Parts: sequence; C-alpha cells; structure tokens
Amino acid sequence: MLYREFCSSWIAHHAIHAASGLADGASEQCEQARLLRCIVGNPFAPVAFDPAWRSETAVALATGIYADRAFDRLPILADALEEAGCDHPDVLAHCRGPGPHARGCWVVDGVLDKS
Repeated sequence: MLYREFCSSWIAHHAIHAASGLADGASEQCEQARLLRCIVGNPFAPVAFDPAWRSETAVALATGIYADRAFDRLPILADALEEAGCDHPDVLAHCRGPGPHARGCWVVDGVLDKS
C-alpha cells in the first residue's frame, strides 16, 4: 500500500483519531479490528482461492472495486463468485457483510491473485 493510499484510508482516519484521543478507546479498537479483518481475513482459517472463481466477470468487478474503491459493489462480486462456483461461506459473507471495507480487502486481493 502506498503511503498516500494509507493516508486517505479509513485505517489512517481511525488511527489518527485514536492517537489524538478523539475517539472512544473501546469502540475505536473494535473498528480497527474490523478493518484489519477486512484486509487479512481470518488468519486461523485462510481461504485458498480456487482459480475457477477468477471468472472474467469476477476479475473485472474486483478490478473496478479496487481501482474505484467502490466497496458498495462487493455484494455484486459475491454473486459473480457464486456463479463461478464459489460456495465458501467466509468469502460470500465478507462480500455481503456491512464492512467497513478498505483497499487491500482480502477477497478482492484473492480474486485479483495479489499476494
């Protein structure tokens, strides 16, 4: 992640608020944990992306989501992944969940085969 992308992200926003004392500590920690889960997923149950899930439609959607930071399109990505044969509950739940979502989302990166 480039520095300028980090600075414009929700992660940076929350880190600045927490460091400056502008946020409630407990709720801030919860929000930061949610953002971290968006980026790394569940480290105790990593998901191996099946190459079949990387359909032309899914890759095009993930590319647009990544480029435009259009995380409101994640439910559409979930539909495309299902059509490509993905039935992994963690992948689909993450895409259809409320977020927050951030650039570097583990599902989008998985579809785009980013490491």
